[in-house]
Amino acid sequence: MWFDILMVIYFFIVGACFGSFANVIIYRLPKNLSVIRPGSHCYSCGASVRWYDNIPLISWWVLRGRCRQCQAPFSIRYWFVELITAVIFAGLYSYYGFSWILLEYLIFSFGLVVCTFIDFDHMILPDQFTLSGILLGLFGAFLNPDRSFLDSLWGVLFGGGFLWAIAYIYYAFTKREGMGGGDIKLLAWIGALLGWKAVPFVILLSSVIGTFVGLGLS
Repeated sequence: MWFDILMVIYFFIVGACFGSFANVIIYRLPKNLSVIRPGSHCYSCGASVRWYDNIPLISWWVLRGRCRQCQAPFSIRYWFVELITAVIFAGLYSYYGFSWILLEYLIFSFGLVVCTFIDFDHMILPDQFTLSGILLGLFGAFLNPDRSFLDSLWGVLFGGGFLWAIAYIYYAFTKREGMGGGDIKLLAWIGALLGWKAVPFVILLSSVIGTFVGLGLS
């Protein structure tokens, strides 16, 4: 029991650290900037962020959401991304324990967090994640004895092919693009990991969530 509690705490901390890195990717990747160099710094004054000011979930509150040097504000979304990723990592371990599928879902959830916020900011889904996700999903199905490679392959074809067909038909009738290629590749990635049987539910759920988000933003 104590071991499981400690491991949940451990995965929570690891998730927060990955959430901190996710913030770097979310900001830099769409700008074609390196996610490695330079290190964390204030985008207002350029001052490097010291390690003790870069502790996930803690430093934002210690600094009251501001740069130590110039007092420029840092969005609370940085903290929120760290929290989301930490909770997801801890929750996945609690549910699946140590397993191959846990590793696959950790990678998948990290990628989804990054893609979600990049999509919010720029209305794009980066190929670096969607295409890599498809390959990782297929590779994982090949290695994981609890998953079927054929089911994963059909998930890619069914997920990506379904949205591609909708986008093609829409364009044929309207001569306008109604869906980006990133959405097609994202659903193919989801199908690669979850299998073709999960694709209809994912489409339904995403449609419902998208409707509520759209209404909230309108």
